[in-house]
Formats: sequence, C-alpha cells, structure tokens
Amino acid sequence: MSSATDKKVVPQELLNADASVVYDAIIVGCGVVGPCIATGLARKGKKVLIVERDWTMPDRIVGELMQPGGLRALRSLGMIQAINNIDAIPVTGYSVFYNGKEVSIPYPFKADVAPVEKIPDLVFDGNDKVLEDNTIHIKEFEDGERERGVAFTHGRFLQNLRDMVSKEKNVTRLQGNVIEILKNKENEVVGAKVDIPGRGKEEFKAYLTFVCDGIFSHFRKELAADHIPTVGSSFVGMSLFNADVPAKNHGHVILGTNHMPVLVYQISPEETRILCAYNSPKLPKDIKPWLKSDVRPNLPKSLLPSFDKAVEDGKYRSMPNSYLPAKQNTITGLCVIGDALNMRHPLTGGGMAVGLNDVALLIKTIGNLDFSDRETVLDELLEYHYERKSYDSVINVLSIALFSLFAAENKNLQVLQRGCFKYFERGGDCVNIPVSFLAGVMPKPFLLTKVFFAVALYSIYVNFQDRGIVGFPLAVIEAISILITAARVFTPYLFRELTG
Repeated sequence: MSSATDKKVVPQELLNADASVVYDAIIVGCGVVGPCIATGLARKGKKVLIVERDWTMPDRIVGELMQPGGLRALRSLGMIQAINNIDAIPVTGYSVFYNGKEVSIPYPFKADVAPVEKIPDLVFDGNDKVLEDNTIHIKEFEDGERERGVAFTHGRFLQNLRDMVSKEKNVTRLQGNVIEILKNKENEVVGAKVDIPGRGKEEFKAYLTFVCDGIFSHFRKELAADHIPTVGSSFVGMSLFNADVPAKNHGHVILGTNHMPVLVYQISPEETRILCAYNSPKLPKDIKPWLKSDVRPNLPKSLLPSFDKAVEDGKYRSMPNSYLPAKQNTITGLCVIGDALNMRHPLTGGGMAVGLNDVALLIKTIGNLDFSDRETVLDELLEYHYERKSYDSVINVLSIALFSLFAAENKNLQVLQRGCFKYFERGGDCVNIPVSFLAGVMPKPFLLTKVFFAVALYSIYVNFQDRGIVGFPLAVIEAISILITAARVFTPYLFRELTG
C-alpha cells in the first residue's frame, strides 16, 4: 500500500470485508469493467468481493469517449444511467479533416443495427434507458433515428459506476492493495491476498477471481508469462477550455500528409480534450515547442485560441498506446478481462466498447452457473473466449490499421491515407459501413477485411488518376507495393486476433 493512500481517511465500510467468507467471485480492480462485472454477478445472485486500491475519484485522460457499442452494452447490463448527471456530451458521429478538407461521418441508423439484448435479472425498472438531465436528453437517445455515443469526464463516469455497485446487497467493497493472486498446489487460483489499511495483509478466498486491473495490470501475467503489451506510440493530451469546436457533438480526427493524427472531442460543456499523436513510446524532450511547431499549424482555426492557452498553461499529460491480443483463460478459478486481457490503439475510442461487451457476454455465458463447479465454469470461459472474437477483433484490428494509415510514415501509407479520405467523400455505404465498424455495432471481421481492401484498391485507383497516362507504368509498380503495404498493416493483426 502506498504511503499516499495510507494517509487518506478511508470510510470504515470499505475496510470491513470478511476474510472468513468464501465468495463466489473476487474482482481485482474497480475501473470501468470491474463494477460492471460486480453488478451483473450480484444481480445474478452471486456473492461478490470487489477490491480497489483507491475508491476516490481518479483523474485520467483515457476512457473519455464511448462509442455506441459501449452504450448498447451498458443498456444490456442495466447500467446506462451511469452516463447521467455528469455533464456528458452526446456524440453523433465524426468529422474527419484531411489537409484542410472535411468530411462528416454520422453514426449509423438504429434500424440498420440489431436490437439491444436485455440480460435477464440485470435489466429492470427502466434501467436500460437514459434519464433526462442537463446534457443527456431522452428524446435524442431513446427516440432518435441514429445510434449515439457519449463523451465525459472519466472520473465522474467511474464514480457513477461505483455508486451503482455500492447499492448491490450481494457486493462487498474493500479498499486495499492486492499483492498476490492465491493458488493451490494444482496451480488453480483460489483467491487474492490484500494489504488493507489498518488491518495488514489478509487472504480472501473465492471460486472465481477476476483480474481487471487495467492498462498497467500487475496480474495479467498470471494468465501467461508472455502476456505483455507492446507500446508503439503515444498521445500527448491537454484540456482545452471553452473551445470553439468545428463540429458540435462530433469527434474530430485531424489528418494530414505531413503530420500525425490529432483527436479532439468535447467532454463537458466547458472542457474539450485534445490528443496529439506522437509515433514513438518516448515523448519529445520539449513538448511545448513540438506542440507549437508540429501540431498547431494543422488545427482548425477556431481551436487555436483555446489551444494556445492550453500550451502556455503547460498542463500536458501523456499516455502510451499499447497493443495486446487476448489469450484464453485456461487457468481454473481465473478470468482476466478488460485492458488487463486485451488492448488496442486508442485512436478509434473502442476500448470501453470492447470491455463492456466482454462483460455483457461474460454475464450471459456464466452468470447462471454455480461457480463452485469450477471445471464447468472454465469450459464456458473457453467458449466465451471464442465468442468474443467476432466483436472484439473488428474494433482492435480497425484501430491498428487506421492508425497506420493516419500516421502515414511512408509514401505507400500516404497514398492509402489519401485514398481513405477520398473513399469517405463518396458517401453512402463508403461511410455507413466503415462508421458501423468504428461505432462497435458491426461485429463482422470478414466484412471489415473486404472493406479495408476495397479502400486499398480505391487508393490505388486514385493514385492511377494522379499519375495520368504518362505515369501509368510507375503507377502499376506502385499499385503492387501499396497492396503489399495494406496487407502488412492489416492481415497480421486480424490473424492474431482470430487465432490467439
């Protein structure tokens, strides 16, 4: 336990967990995924212990934009009202800027998407519907024709989830630092050892232990020693206050031939998040000059006053962009889930959608089982691993492939980047299908493959047009190279996602 946490006054109710009880489930971590698992299992009648190092509201720049697929999962779990009363901003689609040009990409129509599944015992008394508040309106979210996402201050959303879990009578909350995942002689997981303020180290037993301790997980290696994320790039994030965003209620993706992608989205009535990509795990030594010289010239003019103020204030934060394909949960008594199990590039904002859909599928798969029958639970977890692939592989692969195109570090990728934007400009299904993947409502990996290579072929066609008759022979050679490049940034990741 850190000394900083020890000094805080911890409510007694967070320190009283009974170590003599054998719980149905112990949940390590109360980020976005943890409270949703705890609430779902509790509503299924399971006795749950959830352990979190610090229950006070966190301050983070990740997990701030939720795609429609994440909201649909919250509806399935009966937890959609976690987006209420936190000044959340509705998101109706994206605006993509490329070298100063703009194309608008609205989210898909609800009529084109499968209906939301209500999980028995979890959905009741209208808890799958939003409430009316200052920024979230029932008419728009419930009666609107199109799917919607939402952006918010991460900590406030998380506190709503934690408030929900605190009201479940089958859930015991505990503040402490999990220092060990307990195993028996057969290498089966039987619980967790927790260092509790004022109590010291105690062992808690459970039939099933969920590891969902997030991006910087301490316990993902319990699944496999080589279950380690790779980090290829970074985001530098700042808060823009009272920013004049070009497209209200849209996420903004700012692209260009000579710069890395920039993301902009409003997270409250006053605050807008800007994330500036840097194609290295190590950030530039002097961030302020880099922001001024490499980022500022490429931003829409309306953002410049708030951007300049943020740069001068110098309150930058960074986050690593990690990739981690999922592994099977093959250890009896253990389930690793969320970012501890599986990560993708945050460019597409799909992390919470993946995590929450995994929770919904998990509850449907094992929620009615007797957790003391550990072998049956393990068998079902193996089935769950394969069922999750269709949904998760689409978002994961899309995030990696789009970042490769949008970062465009070589000539072939620049051709693909331009072709992608031109493809979006065509409208119709050239927008509707890709945005359905992005929104997390089209779990069809082979359709994603078809569309990705359609974009690649269209990019080659655009390149032929640019070269003209004189440059035709060169364009033929480039076409082969471009196609190979497209295959390299897409196929290996799809293979790893589907076969891992």
